[in-house]
Amino acid sequence: MKHRLTLLIGAAAALAACQQAPRSPATLIVYGRVWTGDSARPRAEGVALQGDSILAVGSRSEVRRYRGPETRVIEAGDGSVLPGFGDSHTHFIDGGFQLMSVDLRDADSPQEFTRRIAAFARQLPKGRWILGGDWDHERWPGAPLPDRAWIDSVTPDNPVFVSRLDGHMGVANSLALRLAGVTRASRAPAGGEIVRNPATGEPTGVLKDNASDPVWRVVPDRSAEESDSALAVALRHAAGLGVTSVHVMSGWGDLATLRRARARNALTARIYAFVPLATWQRLADTVRASGRGDDWLHWGGLKGFMDGSLGSTTAAFFDPYVDAPQTRGLMVTDSATMRRWILAADSAGLQVAVHAIGDHANAMLLDLYGEAERLHGARDRRFRDEHTQHLRQADIPRFGRLGVIPAMQPYHVIDDARWAWKRLDTTRLRGTYAFRSLLRTGARVAFGSDWTVAPLSPLQGLYAAVTRRTLDGSAPDGWFPEEKVPLEEALRAYTAGVAYAGFMERRTGILRPGMLADVVVLGRDLFALPPESLATVPVRVTVAGGRVVFERR
Repeated sequence: MKHRLTLLIGAAAALAACQQAPRSPATLIVYGRVWTGDSARPRAEGVALQGDSILAVGSRSEVRRYRGPETRVIEAGDGSVLPGFGDSHTHFIDGGFQLMSVDLRDADSPQEFTRRIAAFARQLPKGRWILGGDWDHERWPGAPLPDRAWIDSVTPDNPVFVSRLDGHMGVANSLALRLAGVTRASRAPAGGEIVRNPATGEPTGVLKDNASDPVWRVVPDRSAEESDSALAVALRHAAGLGVTSVHVMSGWGDLATLRRARARNALTARIYAFVPLATWQRLADTVRASGRGDDWLHWGGLKGFMDGSLGSTTAAFFDPYVDAPQTRGLMVTDSATMRRWILAADSAGLQVAVHAIGDHANAMLLDLYGEAERLHGARDRRFRDEHTQHLRQADIPRFGRLGVIPAMQPYHVIDDARWAWKRLDTTRLRGTYAFRSLLRTGARVAFGSDWTVAPLSPLQGLYAAVTRRTLDGSAPDGWFPEEKVPLEEALRAYTAGVAYAGFMERRTGILRPGMLADVVVLGRDLFALPPESLATVPVRVTVAGGRVVFERR
């Protein structure tokens, strides 16, 4: 239709409709089971959407009053009707590029790793870079790191730099190393490591964290057209998963891509864009000059890095790794620089979000956030700890006291737990993704995926948060099951929690009259399912801003 319809969405128990005269046209979704996300009145039989906003929430008979001659009916049946899912941490445009690149995530051997790269390279012209990949060496027998020798013979004409799925190390072929000037004589920078052959001292091609910078400097910039296409692919993927709001951890180039899409009215998910913490002054100037955006695209957040990752043995801990006792990890950003950036950004009124994996990195970040509050006084700053992966027990209560938002990714638990025991002792593992403990402190947890590090699907994330069952089946009752999250709390972290983390809680995250019309309809009732079935629930319809952006046929 050329005009926007009003939507009516249905589900189980009664909620009072808003007290205004019925209007039309309207779309009615009936026989569904609505979970509103409103803790005071969580259930309803119907939701009416008009234009880009929610018009009414109530019983089926109350909602039916808003049906008009041009109403569209979407039958939810016994399926769940929920606020649109959010994701508090993505690398969204990179995700679009990854969907168009070589997929190494489930390659289960070095041979399969090589085979897939060879097959992909045969499709490319000479000179085209091969990036992305998202390999996981923990899937391979013995978990060896990859080596450039595995791929040199199948990529003689194409530079390669494919990343581990956590993004904290990658492997380059010899051509890419040559272009980047990385040789046996190269020294690793602070916050990085060049992995070398122990017999020859030659680089193996694996570069960790800041040691990757020379390669990234010679990778050609993406064209505007390529980035626009990747964003379109990512948006379609998100819509099919019921995702209507994402926080994008990226750079200024991605923000330009997002602004072009917004100018074309091409966004089908709401975006909160973060740029590098080091560029806080540029962001402050941008906010002064052009504001912070609108309901579809806004900015004002900065993303920094304390340390690396557990899988790359670069996450920063107080004590050494069990399987690499020569290291405690590394700080990607030194403490003095991080302190200067956080204090400056906070003084400018910008939101700060910092990646912290190891217990040392998390403790130091909390110290810096606490210092900023003491120096600058109380305000609604909503500092964020991205990942909040490994915590000392003594640091957990500090999140509630300081009001720091743990932006966490449940899928990482069931993935990393397959091998994390090799890296850490039980004491440290007990503080890994401590969802329930953090919620008990009063912290406002915001769930997400870290896509492309993990799948974008919120339903897979719900499964992980509620069951904590590892992917390899080694913990059928849940890995540290005391940290499981009840389904309703997990849903809240994927909806209202994400909205709060992005200063959008008055506009999105719950189904209530006057809120934005972002809704997902699922093929089954989540609350009637055994928890182990959550990841298999299909998304039937996704509505963003009152517009159907995905519908399963």
